[in-house]
Amino acid sequence: MDFSPAPVVLPKSNDPLAVLLRQRAPLVLIETHEEHAVVERLRELLREFLRPLFAWSITRGLRRLDLVEQAEKPPEFAPSSNDVLDVMQRAKERSIYVLFEFDTFLGYAINQRKFRELVLRHDCPDHTIILVSPKFDLPASIDALSVRAPMPVPDQAQLLAMIKLEASAFSKEQSGRRVQLVLSSVNSMVRMLHGMPMADARRIAQRVIANDGKICDADLPDIAKAKFELIEKSGVLSFEPEQVSLEDIAGLDNLKQWIQMRRAVFMGESGTDLDPPRGVLLLGVQGCGKSMAAKAVAAGFKVPLLRLDMGSIYDKFHGESERKLRESLEQAARMAPCVLWLDEIEKGLSQGGSDDGVSRRVLGYFLTWLNERKAPIFVVATANQIDMLPPELLRKGRFDEIFFVDLPRASARRRAFAIHLARRKLDVNEFDLDALATHSSGFSGAEIEQAIASSRYSAQAANAMVSTEIVVAELKKTRPLSVVMAEPIAALRAWASTRTVSADAVEFFD
Repeated sequence: MDFSPAPVVLPKSNDPLAVLLRQRAPLVLIETHEEHAVVERLRELLREFLRPLFAWSITRGLRRLDLVEQAEKPPEFAPSSNDVLDVMQRAKERSIYVLFEFDTFLGYAINQRKFRELVLRHDCPDHTIILVSPKFDLPASIDALSVRAPMPVPDQAQLLAMIKLEASAFSKEQSGRRVQLVLSSVNSMVRMLHGMPMADARRIAQRVIANDGKICDADLPDIAKAKFELIEKSGVLSFEPEQVSLEDIAGLDNLKQWIQMRRAVFMGESGTDLDPPRGVLLLGVQGCGKSMAAKAVAAGFKVPLLRLDMGSIYDKFHGESERKLRESLEQAARMAPCVLWLDEIEKGLSQGGSDDGVSRRVLGYFLTWLNERKAPIFVVATANQIDMLPPELLRKGRFDEIFFVDLPRASARRRAFAIHLARRKLDVNEFDLDALATHSSGFSGAEIEQAIASSRYSAQAANAMVSTEIVVAELKKTRPLSVVMAEPIAALRAWASTRTVSADAVEFFD
């Protein structure tokens, strides 16, 4: 009978890098700034693979990392980029080599050829070569032989532990001064940092805590902005730091109620299995608050607002338009949960035109993304001309609902006057809001705001205080868009009356 102990079977890691090592992939690319994290990750995986691990950089030479006594000793030699390839070629044992920023040396013909022979495993052991660099610029002949391994991102539990650790470290540095942590704000911060590398998340946490010694709701916009600055590269996507609350918008009661009903589900706080909301299309008359509504949706969900300029994605070079859109949507996914605002979407996805099929390819990619995205991104698209939008964008499933933002009714106009007067530090009680609402029939919210701005100039010229009479006089001097563009607006309202949902709690017409 055999009494020898059973061999210890270590559980296999599901790390993508571990899978590639099992497949004996010859060349793996890891794009990251976190070199130390890559080394630690490999040391963990060596418990399964039991292979020699070497690391090389131009400054530190070649070191063996899987043996403690070797890792702590300085290297006996510091081979150049050319010499290290010879060392790998002559090696007798199959190993893992981590080369930091080695892609910069592959522009030399001899290095490129030697490296290619190593990857193709000509007369050498089956090494796995791992290139680590913040950004790769590889020759096409090398890139074709490579496979990329993403860096794992910390989960929410790890992020929460990191924030608490940084708060404790700050407290010790400040002679025991306690960091004020608002639980709901910390939870929101964790959700906002999710998807980032730990090093970047740690820098943001340190910055927020050091700013005022606390984490509260007032810090959330700064956190979102800092995260966006780290990931934004294309210039097509922009961060909108100024948000307005739902209460700052006159009217649109149906839309407000719709958003409030879905907030908890979108943020994963409802404890139900309801399908999360995906987005809305806001169609309406110009100047009636569609853009403000997009900003208010982000404020209602308490998430960052990103604006995608659809017109700016188009490029004269082949394939660049699709690349810009793809990268922008990937950046939005890294900012999730967030609201993605597509302003005047018809300008980027309109039908027709002779552009060699670019607009159709952009539309096709965008529609696929709308259907298949997994990240919590709530899309708010605004449009003024429904006839310019492709029919396939309007079918159910692309957006949860199509809301029509009409000219404000009397009650909404009254509220709009109160908001804009108070914003300019004018005493609302000194004005006859009912009279102002009556004389502004057919005016949009933007036109109401402009009438108040103009009345201040008139009052200053007359050396008088702004009054109801002066505002009414300004209203009578101008012609609103509903008069200047009466026919197109009437046609739009007629189309929307039977095909969309009113964003307000009332029917369309005064």
